[in-house]
Amino acid sequence: MRSPGRTAAVVGGGSWGTALALHLSKAGFQVPLWVYDPGLSGVLIAGKENPVYLPGFALPGSILPSEDLPGVVSGTDLVLWVVPTRHFRDVLRRAAPHLSPGTRLVIATKGIESGTGLRMSQVARECLGRDLRCLAVLSGPNFAREVARGDPTAGVLACEDLEEARALQEEMSHGSFRLYTNRDVVGVEMAGALKNVIALAAGVVEGLGFGSNTAAALMTRGLSEITRLGVACGGSPSTFAGLAGMGDLVLTCTGHLSRNRSVGVRLGKGEPLAEILSGMKMVVEGIPTTSAALLLAGGHGVEMPIAAAVDTILRGESSAREAVAALLRRPLKGEDSWE
Repeated sequence: MRSPGRTAAVVGGGSWGTALALHLSKAGFQVPLWVYDPGLSGVLIAGKENPVYLPGFALPGSILPSEDLPGVVSGTDLVLWVVPTRHFRDVLRRAAPHLSPGTRLVIATKGIESGTGLRMSQVARECLGRDLRCLAVLSGPNFAREVARGDPTAGVLACEDLEEARALQEEMSHGSFRLYTNRDVVGVEMAGALKNVIALAAGVVEGLGFGSNTAAALMTRGLSEITRLGVACGGSPSTFAGLAGMGDLVLTCTGHLSRNRSVGVRLGKGEPLAEILSGMKMVVEGIPTTSAALLLAGGHGVEMPIAAAVDTILRGESSAREAVAALLRRPLKGEDSWE
């Protein structure tokens, strides 16, 4: 049994952060919830709902929205970090002085930092400059609305310290949300970030009007591609066949709630990227991750033809149809080729 009044802070009031706050509240936690957008905490408090990022789900009294970052993270030993990649470093630097050495930090952001090619746990280590009690990563095939709704869902908690991972697993698993442990932090992070790039490509082929043959080939070759880079960075091949890899890839490439796939569909139909993004409030992590992945791939000598094709579309250097045609002109090779 959990002790009453247990606190778990959530930093990031987007759709995923709000869904995790709802889940933790059901698990018996008091949940201070930090929101980035000025004024949004007042909206959440007054309306008892997040109408911007996760409408339709009532926020119970155990969720405490706030714009006071130090106040949210101070005095709790469990902090879930759900800040978009582009804000991750800045917000963590601001919070760092207020995190105690006994803090357990769970990173639920899926991305690679632009310009550096660093995974989010690497950025956290740089910003904090000291060891926490525990640094873990949460990933897997998890749409925010379905977690908030209580649909049966599985996820992965990756931590190098398996005992800490098991403790988090016990605390955070509840009801229909079942968590599995994994010691492969690198693989889980890389899989969670890179699947968004492949999801953009999956959307593109759908937007072009191609059918199931194309989608299946794209996802399969995409999994091979992201596994190559993930293993080159130190991840385990088996991780990419599990929930954080194949599971999240299938979800994001096929699910109608996937922002990355939806943007890809519109790109495939010929809409300019700037026009697509101008009407979106939520972050599309696959866009910055594409260039970050190619930066990493170049450093490791790994070929990523699908990511490179997506990059040409995002940069406006080729149309979606031209990018697909270029992929089909690539030299033939064996399926087991590591290129």
